[in-house]
Amino acid sequence: MGRQAHEWIPEVGYVTRLVVLSGTGMDALASDMVADGTESSEIRIDSQWGQVPAILVDTGDGEVLFIDRHHRDDDSRTPPHEIEYRANVHAAASFRPDLILSVNSVGTMREDLPPGMIGVASDVLDLAVRPWTFHDDDAIHADRTSIFDDKGSKICLEALNAGQGETPKLVVAQCVGPQFESPAEIDGLVRLGADVVGMTLGPESRLVAETGIPHAAISCSSNWAAGRTPGDPSAEIDHHAVDAMAATLRTHVRSCIEGLLSNL
Repeated sequence: MGRQAHEWIPEVGYVTRLVVLSGTGMDALASDMVADGTESSEIRIDSQWGQVPAILVDTGDGEVLFIDRHHRDDDSRTPPHEIEYRANVHAAASFRPDLILSVNSVGTMREDLPPGMIGVASDVLDLAVRPWTFHDDDAIHADRTSIFDDKGSKICLEALNAGQGETPKLVVAQCVGPQFESPAEIDGLVRLGADVVGMTLGPESRLVAETGIPHAAISCSSNWAAGRTPGDPSAEIDHHAVDAMAATLRTHVRSCIEGLLSNL
């Protein structure tokens, strides 16, 4: 067995300013790091699309800005189709980070990525109808040939390999939600080359590409996609169970954050 995920340290540090965009099951991620004695502060970042609450944590190796993409001023959670992604990514970019790390909950279509594991995104299959851009007044076309930063993705891959074993690279399909997908939709996405499906990485990856800031994404397998549960293709997907499963993966997510920040 590998060492505990949080014990892994990369050969060299990569970033000193990191933004973590997270959601389902990850609301305690910043609190976990603060509990270990790091300095933190709660801030609000203004944008033309609204204020974004965030938690700034100084780990000693670097600064991490945590943004909950589902934030709201009350106790409810913004559903994925109502998230103002421009506000979140604008807030992330205003921190001038070396890297933005997206942490996304996904349904899995791969037998080697069962619920309870994390994969590293290598590409996005986003066929959603709604466009997301910072450039509504001029025709500006951001290149997305290589969506994710090679080195940042490699560091996350190595951290996850050490903590959970062999970690796959993934094509992440974007669906708008808030409903889970149908088995026929999942079958179609698999034929198009998707490995997992989620509701949030597509818009984030498009907007981050427009900022030019390096981007990496890790996909937390929280449930089998519709029709893909081994031995029970009619098994239903329960939102609360998805949340609970995602929450168990915080230690591995933290290993990626520490790997990106740490120096020997």
